[in-house]
Amino acid sequence: MVCFRLSPVPGSGLVLLCLVLGAVSSYALELNVTDSEKATCLYAKWQMNFTIHYETTSKTYKTVTISDFSTATYNGSICGDVQNNPKIAVQFGSGFSWTVNFTKESSTYSIDGISFSYNISDNTTFPDAKDKGILTVRDAVGFKIPLNNIFRCNSLSTLEKNGVVQSYWDVHVQAFVQNGTVSTKEFLCEKDKTLTTVVPIVPTTAPSPTTTPTPKEKPEVGSYSVNNSNGTCLLATMGLQLNFTHDKVVSVININPNTTDFTGSCQPQTALLRLNCSNIKYLDFVFAVKNENRFYLKEVNVSMYLVNGSVFSIANNNLSYWDAPLGSSYMCNKEQTVSVSGAFQINTFDLRVQPFNVMEGKYSTAQECSLDDDTILIPIIVGAGLSGLIIVIVIAYLIGRRKSYAGYQTL
Repeated sequence: MVCFRLSPVPGSGLVLLCLVLGAVSSYALELNVTDSEKATCLYAKWQMNFTIHYETTSKTYKTVTISDFSTATYNGSICGDVQNNPKIAVQFGSGFSWTVNFTKESSTYSIDGISFSYNISDNTTFPDAKDKGILTVRDAVGFKIPLNNIFRCNSLSTLEKNGVVQSYWDVHVQAFVQNGTVSTKEFLCEKDKTLTTVVPIVPTTAPSPTTTPTPKEKPEVGSYSVNNSNGTCLLATMGLQLNFTHDKVVSVININPNTTDFTGSCQPQTALLRLNCSNIKYLDFVFAVKNENRFYLKEVNVSMYLVNGSVFSIANNNLSYWDAPLGSSYMCNKEQTVSVSGAFQINTFDLRVQPFNVMEGKYSTAQECSLDDDTILIPIIVGAGLSGLIIVIVIAYLIGRRKSYAGYQTL
């Protein structure tokens, strides 16, 4: 545990903050803000990370996950007074800041709003970013908690806005602490209320360890589209099965198109299809034009919620799949694997996509993948037949010669 004692903040006395530095994928903040009499007035323990999806100067999209808070400072965290409400303020990295504001009513207090700011001009963190300057995302939470209660939410909660996903879990917060003592009475978030305790079943024999997932049935095929001012600009039909490895455990997820939302955008040189559902923050397919006459799948980005509260994120902008001429669609009915990384692959079924030059909302003529191309079987079958015929003729010839020699005796 690393503790920081900061200089006095006006109206709040000394601020003592302790960071519990955990895994790279998360950040645990344990914060005690004290008043002029060194009594606790605001307490928080919060784990978090931030995922930012941004557009580059080349019209592609990249994803950055912010989880390193080793340079954090905390100027501006205050208890509040007659003129100012309590506030948690954290600054870290190159131009990042995170602020939580609280308000009070007669018998409740509220987590009134959360703001996250980032400096997209920082080329180290955001290489080739199209936008520049400090960008801020504000979410009016407005969540009310009874006074003298500590708010607890161990479950994963997210806020998503303008391409930024804020992920929080293991949250314990109390503003307007009375008599300097943090309450033991908890007010639970809805997700924690629905959790039930499962009694573990101890097996009589130790199971053999395995990392092989239970095989999944073929996923349901979904239809997705993206529209712009000119109408439909992207079409996709496919069944999707996600295979990923996290902490040496292999998992398989079939995407249900009936519970999946989709958005996207179309540009002259790039097109984006984004899918998201309850456990997938986003699954991005980014298409690009090459040589001015063909398109292909150039990039896949994914971020998923895991059952342990962490977030699994992978991005690869150097792919080369689903190549077809502009003005046509790409089709592959057979199962096909898109290898995004060693830890993440996508199996597609009954795939058809057209990210450019969609006319009247319909697919153009399809270029089939090699797996579907049965025409190659014809020369193979003919060649195999001819080879078999030649072998039969050779064998018959050899047998015939042996019989002819057997009919004559040496004198």
